[in-house]
Amino acid sequence: MKTVLVSAPYLLTEIERFRPVLEAFDLDLIIPEVHERLSEEEILVHAGQFDGTICGDDRYTRRVIEACRPRLQVISKWGTGIDSIDQTAAAEMGVMIGNTPNAFTVPVSESVMGYMLAFARQVPWLDDAIKAGTWEKINGKTLVESTLGVIGVGNVGKAVIRRAHAFGMKILGNDIVEIAPDFVLEYGVEMTGLEDLMARADFISVNCTLNPTSYHLINAEHLSLCRPGAVLINTARGPVVDEPALVAALQAGTLRGAALDVFEVEPLPAESPLRGMDQVLLAPHNSNSSPLFWERVHWNTIKNLLIGLDIDPDPLAALREQFKD
Repeated sequence: MKTVLVSAPYLLTEIERFRPVLEAFDLDLIIPEVHERLSEEEILVHAGQFDGTICGDDRYTRRVIEACRPRLQVISKWGTGIDSIDQTAAAEMGVMIGNTPNAFTVPVSESVMGYMLAFARQVPWLDDAIKAGTWEKINGKTLVESTLGVIGVGNVGKAVIRRAHAFGMKILGNDIVEIAPDFVLEYGVEMTGLEDLMARADFISVNCTLNPTSYHLINAEHLSLCRPGAVLINTARGPVVDEPALVAALQAGTLRGAALDVFEVEPLPAESPLRGMDQVLLAPHNSNSSPLFWERVHWNTIKNLLIGLDIDPDPLAALREQFKD
């Protein structure tokens, strides 16, 4: 019998539904208490006790992986992003990393569109004014008269562009890799440098992955280039944006506003100035919200776990039918 540490918050909410699935493969489960994610120290409590893990954004650093070896065979990440895992250390020590690419492209891209519409049409502020007893006509504008800048034209960035194109927006794109010319042509994307994008966009959507080249990519220097009416939207990873620099830009009026689903520290600290800013829309790393797409990720994460444990995943399809909600 092999043992699995299950710490992915979204799967933990349905663990009683999936427990029989995992036990059908003769897997014993360790279920820790999880508050958003496990720290190094919280994982180390279980070091040497498990062969595989289904994790969220838990901190699988080199130190942790070394402590969990040689027993640890696979880290099966629930979702797409694997920036919380030391991928170099895992490769060196023969630990497989599994994830679900393109897992939440649809819900995340719809969240970006929702934020743009909220700011363009002034929906939250009109609602606040009416509820405060003020009959105030706050001027909005349409997306068709707005320019969108997309930083990171990968799966999510492309999905945002497709939706923005349908609204008639002018679209700027920025990426460190060349984007297929047919996509650029079909959706009328003007690929440009980051500085030019920051200076010209009304809405700036951050959709790149977090890696050494994108850490604090959006910093004070780049924010200083923004037009005063610009809005920054980050549904990617918190550390892509230098948060103190963003706060300063908002306070100075360099930016009109921001919509943030991710933060440098999560949960967002109670003392964060962002909590008191009425020009900022905040969410608790929730843009992946979708029962349909969650379900796909649940099953693919289990499949990756089985592969990493050298267990035949073929029976999983029949079990999916048997145990589906």
